[in-house]
Amino acid sequence: MIQYFSTSTPLQGKRIMRSLITVFSTSLLFCAFASGAIAQNAYPNKPIRLVLGYGPGGVADITARLVAQKLSDALGQQVVVDNRPSAGGVVAGEMVAKADPDGYTLLHLNYGNAVSAALFKKLPYDTKKDFAPITAMGFFDVLMLVDKNSDIQNVQDFLQKAKTHPEQFNLGSVSIGSGQHMSATLFKSMSGISSTLVPYKTTPQLFMALKSGDITAAFEIISPAMGFIKSGEIRAVAVSSSHRFRGLPDVPTLSEAGVKGYDVIAWNGLAAPAKTPKAIIDRLNKEINLILASPEVKQKFLEVGIDSRGGTPEELGTLLSNEIDKWNNLVNAQHIERM
Repeated sequence: MIQYFSTSTPLQGKRIMRSLITVFSTSLLFCAFASGAIAQNAYPNKPIRLVLGYGPGGVADITARLVAQKLSDALGQQVVVDNRPSAGGVVAGEMVAKADPDGYTLLHLNYGNAVSAALFKKLPYDTKKDFAPITAMGFFDVLMLVDKNSDIQNVQDFLQKAKTHPEQFNLGSVSIGSGQHMSATLFKSMSGISSTLVPYKTTPQLFMALKSGDITAAFEIISPAMGFIKSGEIRAVAVSSSHRFRGLPDVPTLSEAGVKGYDVIAWNGLAAPAKTPKAIIDRLNKEINLILASPEVKQKFLEVGIDSRGGTPEELGTLLSNEIDKWNNLVNAQHIERM
């Protein structure tokens, strides 16, 4: 039989045991930290899904796919655009709000989400609380448009005639509850006119009504209108934001044209589910801002009427919150029935 003998005293034994426990505990903490760091540094290690609340082919889809392609190159993993069109982007929003907060499901967040938060009685998520903003991507105007043969020369011309004969000088936009529809509603409210606002299902239907004379003026985002403006088929009489669009430098803002204080800017960006780790948000923010700053992307965005501009997660969060409050105030002031 083998016997082991120890020459240490009981006190020395206790000290040795405490030392071993300390070393063991420190090793465990180091391993845990190292594992977390390795896991974080490994992001992403599988494809990322970018959920978009619009169908293929539109400006949101075109710009989202451009950013997704560039982000795929930067991250070394495919970023797949998943089109989930629905009224107000609710389907896309719900998918992302309920997804795992691991950075592999992202939302194409835009001003339509802010409008929906104000206009819907109840959503399956909290727009302010259930998303982690990453960065803005682009800003673009809503335009006030008239047909090339219209005798309306400017905004003041329209307002004077609409106040005298409101039944003859009306407005059009796409879809009740859309950002364009709410922009036209705000225009009516701030200018004090009572002209009818006619909603159309699609932009082609809206432009057809404008050209046929069924409506006098239309409110539509700049992107689908640019081709018609360049060809001379329709005219832009004002842009919605507080600054002129550099692609249409001769077109005044609505505030300049007489509706003082009018300021609506359409925008889009990216968000993740709430509780997504900050390190992942920061990584995505850094990569996307580099993409947006590239001359190639800036030029391609400009061609469809979008100012390529990023920012911090905090800035996008503030923008979203302020936009929701603004549209809520309009809904309440105009007694618009919530959906």
